[in-house]
Amino acid sequence: MKKRSLTSEEKRRRKQERSQRGRMTLLLSTAIFCGLLLAIGLAALIVAVLVFTDVIGDSEDAMHPIYIIPIMAGCSLIIGTGLLILLNKVPLRPFKALVTRTNQLAAGDYSVRMEPQGMIYNYAGFKELSDSFNKLAEELQNTEMLRSDFVNNFSHEVKTPIVSIAGFAKLLRKGNLTEAEREQYLIVIEEESKRLARMATNVLYLTKVENQSILTNKTAFNLSEQIRSAILLLENKWSKRDLDFELELAELQIIANEELLRQLWINLLDNALKFTPDGGKIMVKVAERGEKLQVWVGNTGSEISPTHMDKIFRKFYQTDESHSAEGSGVGLAIAKRVVDLHRGTIGVESADMITTFLVELPKK
Repeated sequence: MKKRSLTSEEKRRRKQERSQRGRMTLLLSTAIFCGLLLAIGLAALIVAVLVFTDVIGDSEDAMHPIYIIPIMAGCSLIIGTGLLILLNKVPLRPFKALVTRTNQLAAGDYSVRMEPQGMIYNYAGFKELSDSFNKLAEELQNTEMLRSDFVNNFSHEVKTPIVSIAGFAKLLRKGNLTEAEREQYLIVIEEESKRLARMATNVLYLTKVENQSILTNKTAFNLSEQIRSAILLLENKWSKRDLDFELELAELQIIANEELLRQLWINLLDNALKFTPDGGKIMVKVAERGEKLQVWVGNTGSEISPTHMDKIFRKFYQTDESHSAEGSGVGLAIAKRVVDLHRGTIGVESADMITTFLVELPKK
């Protein structure tokens, strides 16, 4: 499998990280080496004082010079132990704090953070370590929140069609129904079953693209033609609603994964159709900008509030908290992942009762 080449920014960042880690290692090695030199120097100074004061010497009352080596060794051991205790209490205190907070993080306390205190936090290498720990804790906290939201939202989304199916099946068992009522109940059961199947399919597809790290099966195709096909695939959702389509589709070629991009346009168009009232307008535009292609998918009749703007690409997140609108909340999460795999960008603007998603993809 061919490895993806690093961008100049990624190379620069990795080089900087290696440099910072090297400086951190050098700092700790220097501190230990200086501690050893200091212990030996102090021991030698003590021996020199003993020799100078004739405690060790050739006189009858003095100690024999043979004791110099044991004295130096003993002094070095005592001084080294003292320096080790000092080193453990002062310079290594941030590392002990890091170990303590890591244990808290492992125990499930995702609110723990490293708090910069002391001179060592001003050092680039340790500052990087501290920032990385805080980022890890924040990501784990967000993941836990997403997991909780997923359980709540998905449970609600699955429960609704199941209750409908069970309720109408119970009515069918009672009998005494007209043929029209029986037909209506069977239609509801069929639609709710299809809804459950779509939810399962979307969840499986999201899992598939999330586990995909390398973009494969890239081919050259007409991007505008693919978008027109996606609009036709959704005809049953807009043909009876008196919607107006405003299309500006320049005939442009792209090299990408055709299957993934088809799903991207279907999800964005389906999202636009869901929030467009009858008689509203859907706007789709394709344009070229340098080595990139831009696609706008917009709709009238709805706005996304600023509080929801940075959350709409999360899994199972829905701006409609009442869950009255049909959907499982994974369509935009899939769209975001597909764009990321193509090393593109996706953003949204919402104002004056118009919501527009902008997708920017490299041509190759």
